[in-house]
Amino acid sequence: MKLTIERSALLTSLSHVQSVVERRNTIPILANILLIAEDGSLGLTATDLDIAINEKVAANISTEGAITVPAHLLHDIIRKLPDGSQVELDYKSAEGRIYIHCGQSKFALACLPQDDFPVMETNQLPHNFTISASILKRLIDKTRFAISTEETRYYLNGIYLHTADTEGVPMLRAVATDGHRLARVETPLPADAEGMPGVIVPRKAVNEVLRLIDERDEAVSISLSDTKISFSFGDTLLTSKLIDGTFPDYERVIPDGNDKMLELDGKSFAQAVDRVSTVATEKTRAIKLSLSNDLITLSATGADAGSATEEVSASYNSGDMEIGFNSKYLLDITGQIDGDNARFLFADSGSPTIVRDGADDGALYVLMPMRV
Repeated sequence: MKLTIERSALLTSLSHVQSVVERRNTIPILANILLIAEDGSLGLTATDLDIAINEKVAANISTEGAITVPAHLLHDIIRKLPDGSQVELDYKSAEGRIYIHCGQSKFALACLPQDDFPVMETNQLPHNFTISASILKRLIDKTRFAISTEETRYYLNGIYLHTADTEGVPMLRAVATDGHRLARVETPLPADAEGMPGVIVPRKAVNEVLRLIDERDEAVSISLSDTKISFSFGDTLLTSKLIDGTFPDYERVIPDGNDKMLELDGKSFAQAVDRVSTVATEKTRAIKLSLSNDLITLSATGADAGSATEEVSASYNSGDMEIGFNSKYLLDITGQIDGDNARFLFADSGSPTIVRDGADDGALYVLMPMRV
């Protein structure tokens, strides 16, 4: 295998694929990227056996071939080469090494054979639909903060993507919860998505998809089965196994009798919460909201006898009430509010609170209170 490629193009693709490769691997081949040079392009593939990313980039191919190369080492070498330079990759099978030439720089890396590299099959994914990158980014961005990190409840370690019905309108809905807070975001169901099974997309795959589409504004093709999902856009394909478990009936924890409504500026409120929570006890991060007519008083007490209070004007006239929250969870949710108007719906100090975004009817958040 021998080819020449522009350094920035190679670096961009390497950056995309090498991130799934774990730094510590007990299986040597999983520390490598598969390089395939053919038909005027260089294909790069990386996998950790649960996720695989494949990307193609244009290259000047002198000799077609395939080999696997240490992922992070190759990325670090290309990253440190001069911008705008041409890079030559030359694999010599007799030596089992790949030579990297760029200007006066020359590197040699030991390789492992292509046949040892595991391939994730993607041809048995019967459900296929297309969604814009911006809509997919919204679904992921506004829910992933609530993904559980508790490994024993593995079925909560991802985003539950499924179809739903909202007032007679078919929706594609993304839900995540860790038992303390819940995020539910929906969008009109894309064409051809009817009949798709509900699937739990793992946290790592969620983060990789978001990273890959973050600066794109093109259509994303999604294909899935009961066990795998793939996201295809441009010359990039990400395939992931799904979490094999049953997502809980989240509708049961969304209250429908919360009749005490509070409206305020979400960004100003978040800043006030952030300030007051500075003194909160590190373990509980507790903050108390005291509600009265058109006024909220935020307060927190620290372990070292420190305290803080701040008053925030708001629209509220449902009687005096005090309720406590974990300030981090409260900030996570208020951080998702895009518009100026945040709407809180309370029942009482011991019941779950609903938070809505005045600028996004398709987003709903639930936050469990805590004793303060």
